[in-house]
Amino acid sequence: MSRQIKSTLLVVLLISFGLPAAAGNTPAARTAPTSPAQDKRDSAKQAAFQDAMRKLWEDHITWTRLFIVSAAADLPDKGATTERLLQNQVDIGNAIKPYYGDAAGEKLTALLKEHITTAAEVVTAAKANDAAKMTDANRRWFANADQIAAFLSEANPKNWPSAEMKRMMREHLDLTTAEAQARLKGDWAADIAAYEKVHGQILHMADMLSAGIVSQFPQKFK
Repeated sequence: MSRQIKSTLLVVLLISFGLPAAAGNTPAARTAPTSPAQDKRDSAKQAAFQDAMRKLWEDHITWTRLFIVSAAADLPDKGATTERLLQNQVDIGNAIKPYYGDAAGEKLTALLKEHITTAAEVVTAAKANDAAKMTDANRRWFANADQIAAFLSEANPKNWPSAEMKRMMREHLDLTTAEAQARLKGDWAADIAAYEKVHGQILHMADMLSAGIVSQFPQKFK
């Protein structure tokens, strides 16, 4: 075979093997890469949302604690503290409105306000050593917690499974009860230890809520 024919065959083979790579390199075949700058912006939005959700739920446990302290000692700031605590429930409801709508936000606020007012009944009954009233208020308090869990799970069942939300809400109540009991008994070390547990648990719950919303509505964080 002549050198010219060999050279021609070699060129043909190179072109043939090169065709798939060339085809894959066309605009139609390429997948546009994600911009590092866009990824950074998305990540920043998600982090800011997580921080905002944490702030709301930290406010929830902070003002709940201050209410327990005021109620236990009959402090004159009890009324003002209660109003601020109730405002927090409005703030939490407002936070979900951009994702689930105004009606859902108002519903969550109503459920959370009931959560707070019933908790106040539990503390008042415990302070008065009224077992009957405490049992009744505690029953209604846990029933309300289950309603909140069901409401959230229905809004986002994939990321907020019913059993998990119910467990988290009941754990929140159990820890808050331990905190209130320690305060009423004057066991300051146990009171502080209980609040630390309340704080850790609520951050976990807040992160679950923010992560669930980001997962359900990714385009809102672009």
